[in-house]
Amino acid sequence: MRIILLGPQRRPTLEGVARSLGLSGPVATITAGWQEREPDDAELSSLLLSAGGGGAGGGAVNLALYRRWLDVRDRDAEYRAGERELAGVLADLQDVYLLRLDYALQAVYAVQRRSSSPDALSEAVEAVRELDAAHLSQVNGARGEFFARLEPHTRPVIAEHRAEVSAVLADAAALVITGGHVGVLAEVLHLFNVAAALQAGSPVIAWSAGAMALADRIVLFGDRSPRGPGHAEVYGSGLSLLRDVVLLPHARARLLLDDAARMAVLVRRFAPARCVPLEAGTRIDVEDGRWPGGIRTIEAA
Repeated sequence: MRIILLGPQRRPTLEGVARSLGLSGPVATITAGWQEREPDDAELSSLLLSAGGGGAGGGAVNLALYRRWLDVRDRDAEYRAGERELAGVLADLQDVYLLRLDYALQAVYAVQRRSSSPDALSEAVEAVRELDAAHLSQVNGARGEFFARLEPHTRPVIAEHRAEVSAVLADAAALVITGGHVGVLAEVLHLFNVAAALQAGSPVIAWSAGAMALADRIVLFGDRSPRGPGHAEVYGSGLSLLRDVVLLPHARARLLLDDAARMAVLVRRFAPARCVPLEAGTRIDVEDGRWPGGIRTIEAA
């Protein structure tokens, strides 16, 4: 499968990328991360049309995953109640994780400043890595139990939407996933089983939160807060179409890239995964999990 990762699209590069692919046929789009603004895709459709994406009888077809999600909530009361219960469990897990993460990372930075022992720093970073891994396991476990109990594929409303999504993707020349709220994107991509419906010969083009949602580990980050630098936090798992990578859209604006010590901790914490910034103008083509050489990554000092 070919996955094309782009930088933020405030100055769109999508048109040129789509044109370079020579797409023939309809292009499926996912704008669910925009939530209530999901239907506001006229500019996106225009860019794809200008690039020739959509071919004969094609055009951009919005999968409307956010609307479908709302429909599931409206028509399946049992699923809605279960989803509300799961949200409470996940919020509790996140609260405890963030509390422990703050102490663990403060310890890392203190050791980094005050100790010359590489072993002491390695042990402190390893404690954070173990905390991250345990949290991701707990989150995935809670989601797994939820899906095992409610079995989305057996629920008529969800099965109906999954079949419609699968039918559109079966005819699509490509899939485009925009940015927005990464948590919402991950939720609907899983719920409507998008990964299973993707066609091997149809590329996936994604940017910002859409790119993050393709990875096996979604990491939220933001060093530039009015309250001071925050901690990068493990949120959950995306579609796992991309593995061993932490994708960082708007890295220059959101990370203290000039703070070598802080970036060294970030890199060591998530190794062997590579920390890959996605800035404006970026294009990275990943073919069947193979990354091209020479891509920019954040490196430990």
